[in-house]
Amino acid sequence: MAYVISDECVSCGACAAQCPAEAISEGDAHFEINPDACLDCGACADTCPMSAISAE
Repeated sequence: MAYVISDECVSCGACAAQCPAEAISEGDAHFEINPDACLDCGACADTCPMSAISAE
C-alpha cells in the first residue's frame, strides 16, 4: 500500500528530500505522494516532523 500525507502536513519538504523514488511533490494544499511511484519504504513517514504520513 502506498503512503499518504494528511492535512497535518506543513509543507516543510523533509519527506520529498528523503523519498528514493521521488514520488513526493508539492500539491495545492500540502505535499502529495504519487501512489503509483511509491515504493512503500516508509522513509517519508520516518522523516516527517508532524507525523502527517501514514500507510494507506
